[in-house]
Amino acid sequence: MNTTDSIADLLTGIRNAIRAGHDKTEFPASRQREAILKLLSDEGYVGGYKALTVENHPRLQVRLKYDHEGEPVIGGLKRVSKPGRRVYRGAADITPVLGGMGMSVVSTSRGLMSDRKARESKLGGEVLFNIW
Repeated sequence: MNTTDSIADLLTGIRNAIRAGHDKTEFPASRQREAILKLLSDEGYVGGYKALTVENHPRLQVRLKYDHEGEPVIGGLKRVSKPGRRVYRGAADITPVLGGMGMSVVSTSRGLMSDRKARESKLGGEVLFNIW
């Protein structure tokens, strides 16, 4: 199935799995989705991910993360840049999410990175989504 916005599909799938209380969820694999999941895993928002092959189709399995009380680590996800309206920011214009309690995922010339790392590296780019 072809989709117009694979990032939004990934975010919606994660959001729905968290609301349903699932431990893990799967998505069709792509390099962009894998880079996003690697960043979310490194930042501690998901428990990890692994690449699978199901019936000769590459898939990404994501382990969702919950705290000791059973509440999800991810409080919310919001798509910023969309196919119909791309949002670009310079390094100085990338604002912290919830005063630094969340993060923005920024696509820069050096790959995907968190808003903090983009500001430290003095790199701007396309703000893909916010997570908190």
